[in-house]
Amino acid sequence: MYSMTGYGKGEARDGGITLTVEVRSVNNRYLDVAVKSPRVFLSQEERIRALVRGSISRGHVDVFVTYSDRREKDRALDVDMDLARAYVRAAAALKAEFSEISDDFALSSLLRLPDVVKTEDAPGEDAALYAVLETALASALESHKAMRYAEGERLKADLLMRVETIAGLRDEIEKRAPMVAENYRVKLTERIKELLGGKVDETRILTEAAVYSDKCNIDEELTRLASHIAEFRKIAALDIVGRKLDFLVQEFNRECNTVCSKSGDGEVTRLALAMKNEIEKVREQIQNLE
Repeated sequence: MYSMTGYGKGEARDGGITLTVEVRSVNNRYLDVAVKSPRVFLSQEERIRALVRGSISRGHVDVFVTYSDRREKDRALDVDMDLARAYVRAAAALKAEFSEISDDFALSSLLRLPDVVKTEDAPGEDAALYAVLETALASALESHKAMRYAEGERLKADLLMRVETIAGLRDEIEKRAPMVAENYRVKLTERIKELLGGKVDETRILTEAAVYSDKCNIDEELTRLASHIAEFRKIAALDIVGRKLDFLVQEFNRECNTVCSKSGDGEVTRLALAMKNEIEKVREQIQNLE
């Protein structure tokens, strides 16, 4: 069982490259991956997302990439000839306007002007950088997975404890349920005796008690609750459980609500409300699971 909340960090080095990847995730209904990296990795963003999807199925995930590159590289010079000509024309215009000022404009001056000459890394360098990126990302995802698993196991222990509480409340209701009709029959008999001065139509009372017993019968709901509890324990042994348990807890709630509405007994209602409270706590915890 995995939590959706986690953090992982991975580092990789090769030659003069040092690269760090951080992966952070929080709850989200679907998988949403945001990559924040230098522009040099722009072409690799889809590859990063694909690797994340291979490790994480649900949650909002932020991937942060930082790096330094101290390799000796072949560099290419790109000269913007149009911009250079514009600078030369501007210099000539200034010379014509201010002839009294000495002219020290030379080729070396032109080379130093902004954006005339740009330095670019020669092609063929990216493969090594991207390989380091994948190594660091794999390490970060592994660390992130380990943290989510540890948190998921803590959530699992809490959920199973609460399901045991729900199972105990369900068993108490099951023990109490057969007494409801009998208690109703006794109370009905006492009221009729009081109203009619001790004269009782036993057949009529038994009929009324039978109708009431059928109306407030919750055997079917209790059976389904037992089935849901068993299914919950089975699903909890899996890794990716969030959506399955979320659906199952809705079924828990439905059966519990029916028990509350059908029961005419104060004790059964009290137990069902206590169960509903535990179910809500389980539902909240499940929102944290992948």
